[in-house]
Amino acid sequence: MKFEIMRDWLLEGLNDVMKAISQKVANPILTGVKIDVNETGLTMTGSDSDITICTFIPVEEDGEQIIRVIETGSIILQAKVFSEIVRKLPTNDVTIEVENMQTHIQSGKSEFHLIGSNPDEYPILPDVKDEYRFSLPSDLMKSIIRETVFAVSQQETRPILTGVHWSTNEEKLVCVATDSHRLARREIVPELMPESPFSVVIPGKSLQELNKILPDNTDNVEIVIADQQVLFKSRNVLFYSRLLEGNYPDTSRLIPSEYKTTVEVNGRKLLQAIDRASLLAREDRNNIVRFAAEGGHVIEVSSNSPEIGKVEELIEAIDVNGEDLMISFSAKYMMDALKAIEGQDIAIHFTGAMRPFILKSKESDAILQLILPVRTF
Repeated sequence: MKFEIMRDWLLEGLNDVMKAISQKVANPILTGVKIDVNETGLTMTGSDSDITICTFIPVEEDGEQIIRVIETGSIILQAKVFSEIVRKLPTNDVTIEVENMQTHIQSGKSEFHLIGSNPDEYPILPDVKDEYRFSLPSDLMKSIIRETVFAVSQQETRPILTGVHWSTNEEKLVCVATDSHRLARREIVPELMPESPFSVVIPGKSLQELNKILPDNTDNVEIVIADQQVLFKSRNVLFYSRLLEGNYPDTSRLIPSEYKTTVEVNGRKLLQAIDRASLLAREDRNNIVRFAAEGGHVIEVSSNSPEIGKVEELIEAIDVNGEDLMISFSAKYMMDALKAIEGQDIAIHFTGAMRPFILKSKESDAILQLILPVRTF
């Protein structure tokens, strides 16, 4: 195998692949990156057995030659070492040659010699059949991930809650995450829905890594769902993830349908006030902040720490309807929820001081956030 390639392209592709590579894997071959070169271009593959990422670099794009293939072939190289070498090469012109597993990397006056591994030892890529297929714009995919994945559970005691539940119903795609203390839901209507309804749980960690790779544009990301795998196809990147096994809890019954108090307020102003109040919130009580709506168009955000002091802040609300209310909640959970709705004017619906409450944008029901309060009174 021998080819010449532009370092910038090689590094960009390698950076994506490295997101799937871990040093803590049962199979040592997975600490390496697999490189395949043929007449059309170069494919790099990285995997930790849960996530597999393939990046393809074409021989040329838009009339610009990126790779000159002299001899086709495959090799596995230690990913961490290879990545560091490519990152620090002195020129943009790189020549890579493999002879009997010995890999020679040359750039300018620098020359590296690496010992490679047999590519036949690398696991075969998952076979994802087209059971369910649809597509979403890349920037929308990134929004969906940002608006839901923060609410997955960090505890492995209930593994199913460490993922985001994707399901279809009534021409909608519904994405839900919960750690049993809060819930984030996003509803989308794709242009082309899968013909049959589906219900899968995608690991939160997989979605976080996918988010780092997806471009901030409107290019379509193709999504293919099979029995135990999901595949996201974006331009020259294939991102495979295993799916979590088990039944996701029915979260629809957690969402209240009747409210006793509704507060409409600017999301950014409320976020900033809670952020300030949390500075004095007692850390040993999960960063608790109090929220009071007691008549008029003013709400009060406060926190109290006997060792440090207390803070109270009044915020002008757009509208307050219903019963007077005093409630306490985790400042972190509330701030995460408000960030997901991105500073728009929001409506907060309460059903009592110890009942879950929900946050929505005033403009749309597409994003819903639910938080369980904390007993402090």
